[in-house]
Amino acid sequence: MSELGVYEGFVEVRAIGLQGMVTIRGDFASDAFREAVTDVAKVAFPEQRGASVDGARGLLWMSPDELMLLVPHTEAAGCAARLAKALSGQHALVLDVSDARAVFRLKGRAVREIIAKLAPLDMAPDGLPPGELRRTRFGKVATGVWLEDEETATVFCFRSVADYMFELLSTAAHPDSRVDYFRSAAR
Repeated sequence: MSELGVYEGFVEVRAIGLQGMVTIRGDFASDAFREAVTDVAKVAFPEQRGASVDGARGLLWMSPDELMLLVPHTEAAGCAARLAKALSGQHALVLDVSDARAVFRLKGRAVREIIAKLAPLDMAPDGLPPGELRRTRFGKVATGVWLEDEETATVFCFRSVADYMFELLSTAAHPDSRVDYFRSAAR
């Protein structure tokens, strides 16, 4: 798979290339932790299971003590270093995982269907509202999925399984595999 792989099915599957990603773990109840994170991220602290994004920068809530900082790939190492320095003395972990992850964007009216085919998630609109994310599995692959809006989802996984993930997503988006469950459920 190339860094710019695209599959045009009933949903577009696109490998979006290198993305700056910094894993941050710490005490969300600590004002000092929250201030250090938002100062470096330049976005608000996200709500539980949510995302706070402004352009190419964002914070994704991954668990009760973990965030994912999204920045341009060229800024990730510097952001990680600044944040590690700002959090020194606190119980915290900051790690640039940019080169360890692959990121895919799903675009189209049936993104819920693609995710429902692959993950044990409740994909009803109130089960995964737009703006929220979940950690899950697509097949046997550990995956994060962020439903940005009703027609856009971002999927991330380990880079070592990127080719498999691209094929898995492409197969789920193949026109002959369309189920239309969510379209028929809305009637």
